[in-house]
Amino acid sequence: MKLTSYGAAKEVTGSKHLLEINGRRILLDFGLFQGHRKDADRKNRSLQFKPKTIDAVVLSHAHIDHSGLLPFLARSGYHGRIYSTPATRDLCAVMLQDSAHIQERDVEWLAKRKHQVVRPLYTVEDAQEIMKQFISVPYRSSIEIGGGIRCTFFDAGHILGSAMVLLEWEENQIPRSFLFSGDIGRKNLPILRDPDIPKQADWVMMESTYGDRDHEDLDQMEVDLERVLNDTVERGGKVIIPSFALERAQEIVYVLKRLELRKALPDVPIFVDSPLTVGLTDIFRMHTECFDAQIRDDMAKGGDPFRPARIKYIRNVEESIALNDRTDPCVIISASGMCEFGRIVHHIKNNCGNKKNTILIVGFQAVNTLGRRIVEERPYIKLFGVEHPLRAHVEVINAFSCHAGQSELLEFAGHFKGTAKEIFLVHGEEKAMEALQGKIRDNDQMVEILRQGEPIELK
Repeated sequence: MKLTSYGAAKEVTGSKHLLEINGRRILLDFGLFQGHRKDADRKNRSLQFKPKTIDAVVLSHAHIDHSGLLPFLARSGYHGRIYSTPATRDLCAVMLQDSAHIQERDVEWLAKRKHQVVRPLYTVEDAQEIMKQFISVPYRSSIEIGGGIRCTFFDAGHILGSAMVLLEWEENQIPRSFLFSGDIGRKNLPILRDPDIPKQADWVMMESTYGDRDHEDLDQMEVDLERVLNDTVERGGKVIIPSFALERAQEIVYVLKRLELRKALPDVPIFVDSPLTVGLTDIFRMHTECFDAQIRDDMAKGGDPFRPARIKYIRNVEESIALNDRTDPCVIISASGMCEFGRIVHHIKNNCGNKKNTILIVGFQAVNTLGRRIVEERPYIKLFGVEHPLRAHVEVINAFSCHAGQSELLEFAGHFKGTAKEIFLVHGEEKAMEALQGKIRDNDQMVEILRQGEPIELK
């Protein structure tokens, strides 16, 4: 029995882990690496194993850093099944095509402007074809994935459809189990149910994104958002919110709806400028089985939780460009969440130099991303190859994070004290991982940080 991490080891993107048990090779996630363009492209095109040797892929959730290389894997020779929850499958159908479309546009731009001939990792057609390989499995329903190995999904409470993956098998007639946490959500998040943690596992591989700190109190989320909105509107400025199209955008809109229900929302227009977000929000409406009691109660009181009175969802480019000419206070929510691509880059370029405006950061910003440079409040930020002064106010609301904080990660790990032989840490920057490792060891549990490409035997 062997475990090897090929991504998200001492980093937070490109999740991909190979588990070898009972003569079977199972991939847990196969995500896109995000960071420096050339470095990211090199890593995304590198395969450390032959795809034809993989027996099954199990996907924890639809975030592109966990699912975004699946069409490339299939294009490279993998023709087996991909197991996920129904909501994850539906989200991937939209997100993978969007990822392919972005790549195809980038290739066209490079050919036209830089005279570089580059092949996309995969095309829209590849993204459509990969959906034929998906098998949808509801939460807490077990399925045989080959070699006597059974797979069960438990609600991770991170994003719509996110799952912890429990694999169970027998070795010399002894029951064995391995749990992959995926990304662990927080308790009492808007929209979703709390994480549903299995009772036991022999080995646990868990994320550690916020292993060195906790988040702001969730009760503070609405208070802080209300303050930022009112302060910016009073200055006569715009609130620009870079947001991941999946989950974060829906959470922000839902919190705006909650402000509206208690008559605390400023009377300004709200624009969701992201075709991907629009499509994904429709999928949220299809999967209310994932919703918690709070949002169901708000739906009974105020109808559609993703439609405050003055909101407009924008799909076409012309309407997006028209936002540049607006001088009145408004809220613009746009992708991508780390400001690396998409329409948000244009909105930042057009608004970062105005002291009246606010750039509101509501998610984790990885090293070497534009979002991280904004959080650091650099005097100048590079956009489309040109340096622009950053004069807009920068606000950060960490309460929106859908990742468990340190206390919640320790609580998760503590569930397996006395049952898990060892815990393996992935999906975190080195400082966060080492802090969490120390805390788990203080609880008398065996814990190890996985290193990229270095196999670990499950003893």
